[in-house]
Amino acid sequence: MWEKLDVPVLQVILSSSSIEQWESSSGGLSPRDIAMNVALPEVDGRIISRAVSFKTVQNNNSALQTDVIVYQPVASRIEFVADLAANWVKLRSKSPKQRRIALILANYPTRDGRLANGVGLDTPQSCIEILQALQNAGYHIENIPENGNELIELLIAGVTNDSEARDLKKIRQSLSLEAYQEYFTSLPQAVQEGICQRWGNFQGDKGTRGQGDNSQLPITNYPLPITNSQLLIPNSQFPISGIQLGNVFIGIQPARGYDIDPSLNYHAPDLEPTHAYLAFYHWIRKCFAADAIVHVGKHGNLEWLPGKSIGLSENCYPEVALSTLPHLYPFIVNDPGEGSQAKRRAQAVIIDHLTPPLTRAELYGPLVKLENLVDEYYEAQNLDPKRLTNINERITKLILQENLHLDLQLNPQKIENQIQNSVFNNILNSLDGYLCELKEAQIRDGLHIFGKCPKGRQLRDLIIAIARYPNRHHTGLTRAIAKDLGWDFDPLTDNPAQAFSNESTVPCRNVGDAIELLEEYAARIVEQVIENSLNNNSLIPLQIQAPESQTQIVLKWIRSNLLPSLEQTDLEIKNLLRGLDGRYVKSAPSGSPTRGRPEVLPTGNNFYSVDIRAIPTESAWDVGRKAAETLIETYTQENGEYPKTLALSVWGTATMRTGGDDIAQALALLGVQPVWDGASRRVVDFDILPISILQRPRVDVTLRISGFFRDAFPNLIELFDRAVIAVAALDESPEYNPLAAQVSSETELWMKQGLNKKAAQTRSQYRIFGSKGGAYGAGLQGLIESQNWNTDQDLARAYINWSCYAYTGKGFCKAAPEAFEQRLVKMQVVLHNQDNREHDLLDSDDYYQFQGGLTVAVRSLTGKNPQTYFGDNSQSFQPRVRKLQQEIARVYRSRVVNPKWIEGVMRHGYKGAFEIAATVDYLFAYDATANCVENHMYQGIAQAYLFEPNVCEFIENNNPHALRDIAERLLEAYQRGLWQDVNISTLDNLRDLVHQAEAAIEEKSVV
Repeated sequence: MWEKLDVPVLQVILSSSSIEQWESSSGGLSPRDIAMNVALPEVDGRIISRAVSFKTVQNNNSALQTDVIVYQPVASRIEFVADLAANWVKLRSKSPKQRRIALILANYPTRDGRLANGVGLDTPQSCIEILQALQNAGYHIENIPENGNELIELLIAGVTNDSEARDLKKIRQSLSLEAYQEYFTSLPQAVQEGICQRWGNFQGDKGTRGQGDNSQLPITNYPLPITNSQLLIPNSQFPISGIQLGNVFIGIQPARGYDIDPSLNYHAPDLEPTHAYLAFYHWIRKCFAADAIVHVGKHGNLEWLPGKSIGLSENCYPEVALSTLPHLYPFIVNDPGEGSQAKRRAQAVIIDHLTPPLTRAELYGPLVKLENLVDEYYEAQNLDPKRLTNINERITKLILQENLHLDLQLNPQKIENQIQNSVFNNILNSLDGYLCELKEAQIRDGLHIFGKCPKGRQLRDLIIAIARYPNRHHTGLTRAIAKDLGWDFDPLTDNPAQAFSNESTVPCRNVGDAIELLEEYAARIVEQVIENSLNNNSLIPLQIQAPESQTQIVLKWIRSNLLPSLEQTDLEIKNLLRGLDGRYVKSAPSGSPTRGRPEVLPTGNNFYSVDIRAIPTESAWDVGRKAAETLIETYTQENGEYPKTLALSVWGTATMRTGGDDIAQALALLGVQPVWDGASRRVVDFDILPISILQRPRVDVTLRISGFFRDAFPNLIELFDRAVIAVAALDESPEYNPLAAQVSSETELWMKQGLNKKAAQTRSQYRIFGSKGGAYGAGLQGLIESQNWNTDQDLARAYINWSCYAYTGKGFCKAAPEAFEQRLVKMQVVLHNQDNREHDLLDSDDYYQFQGGLTVAVRSLTGKNPQTYFGDNSQSFQPRVRKLQQEIARVYRSRVVNPKWIEGVMRHGYKGAFEIAATVDYLFAYDATANCVENHMYQGIAQAYLFEPNVCEFIENNNPHALRDIAERLLEAYQRGLWQDVNISTLDNLRDLVHQAEAAIEEKSVV
């Protein structure tokens, strides 16, 4: 119906709560309202607007002896929805030539080397593709840059968020102080008070980074109301970062304000936006007179501004900034959570886009040499045993030279002193399996360009990555090939180091060799599909090519479903234009294409997430239960005892993507199982599993939830809180129920400190913590960026201040730093899970902020690191767990210094260099928080990025700011003692590169 009507559909919310409950709530809506008025309408592709009415008692009916409840409208909310609808109508009624569009690029950190954030997206080049499409559609656009690099150079030539040489840069457009004053005084009084109490007047706030300028520091006691004499400064203005190309403005989203005063990172999770921030969006709406705004790529900061989680009021800052402007948002398809945040807090229409091309990591350089030596060793065992000693020595030397003994957790002396072949064979077996894992690791091969389908090898490898995972259509491509060949092993789950015992003329020594051969066959047959060549290939076994084979079933699906879907990637551009025409953008599911969700293709849709009432799903429970047992088994084997306490970070976007793997694992660790309704399969309760069924002790689990999880899943907060209370009340021995034992002892502790028994018991049961209601994040990003920290205690203080808000059922939120620290002091295990391999833990700052933040907080309180684990749930049928150090090593070997990945990002100019610099930042930050990076990794990065002439030249030519950032970050690692035993010449070279980069920046800055 909606597609036939072909108009935007606004979802107007009728809240089941009272207006008083809504006004006092940071959440905004109840779980029932979120499910019925938000989550389900999103499935239809409706635009989430506002709650316009609330229940109230009209009168008491004496005949019925009950209150008569009616819906009470709220005028400001109705006006908002009416204005939003009118603006969509206005957008549709204008011809393309008349429309004025703003494209907004995110910028964090606020350096010129990191413009145009967009996860997995070549954002600058994507902007060029959008501009060209708009021009072809009749929009008035002038002087489109030739490519993404030229666009970035134009932007950097003007004022940006970076304070460097800011006074020397062009101010292409600005907002006068008088115009801003008129706007600011029209805002709700609460907003004016909040911003002025935080930032004072706006005499010094021009959007700079505020270094050494006391006029920009917060003024906490500024008098209100503000008078004209306090605000007006003759000839003052707010510079607006960006360029105008006819009727299209390309702007740089302003900084949030932490850069103005870095100390705010310690204690201000709900930081109000600056005057310069509001001035930027006001200029877009009123001065540039935009008809629509497009935030290009995941994700900006507007949807994370303080305010209600959903059902916003006029005092919520996303609404203050954006107002009722039609909003479209190109967003990566595998992140439904953060995309939903933009839909729910900023009325966005999502235009989902494809993930980056994905490929096998393969081996390179010394790893290839090692693999060849291992093969040579095993060959010599049978043909020429006299060579074994020499090969043994070469292998040992290379292992130590490349520091692989650290990855494999082997003692160097033990390797060097090998005498018995049987012992050395065990080492070789571990090495062989590890090399196979690295070779088959899935990594990104460059970035996605909006609206562009990958070509050639990238398309082939992406198809294989998607088809490799089993789904409802087939058993998986490599599984099918193995079955057709009669090979009795599972290429997705079996240990690659185990012997390959099948009768075959193919020379495969172990399962890893066989997997590699399966991948080669897969590449050949998928190339045939792409080229539409059906001729038999002599290099492909006949069993695979047989019409009735399992492989042909998969190829038929690729040919008829997957390939056509990928070839429709141009729908991303087409549907963005459709949205800008004021038309309906079709809805579709979201998720990870390479984790069994090919139905999210083709991209270009307004994606939706899940019914929150059905989480955790039964399939997620199966994954979570297996993951819990794997974690317990791993810990027990390594420590000789069962774990008692564990902290788990739980994110809303992963919960949406998987159906609740993480919360299911947390429940399973507690020994609690969800109960599903028979017909709807919605979660209606839980059962406590007895110890006799668990066959192990329960684990005392503490959750650190993300802000979006808090917003989207209040029902799961209540479910887990009830489970904690129920388990704490069980009459079980402390050996089998450490949660109950801890609650009992802490209740006594808090009572001795003056709390009554009920309050003491409630505090002792807190097991769910997160950021303050209406706030988001973990507090470390700004500290790492500003370098405004000295010790573990500094990082821990910020993390604890941002994370110490306790959550229980019915929307309860309370600052409870004492209770949070009590949890951390007892913590044995810190766990973070990853559910897909379309990215890794060095692709985002979120991983180090949450897992690293937990780890440094525990370390600062206890003096030692907890056991820090990484859960790999990318193969839902076989969850795995590793130590964090092992996962960092895998990512470092398979992607970070892999020439194949470096070559991939080098196709993307400025944004490719951006990605390299971001990787270095995230590695450094993980080390600063979790102490998980080895010295040789810093040296390897310096060698691969800066001392490799071709790569260094690429970075310098395309993004000299990134070159300087990388060199300075490595020097910081040395100065902070994270990188030790560094050669003096290496440090001198890094300092020289800083000067070289500064010269290149100065040269590019000459106008």
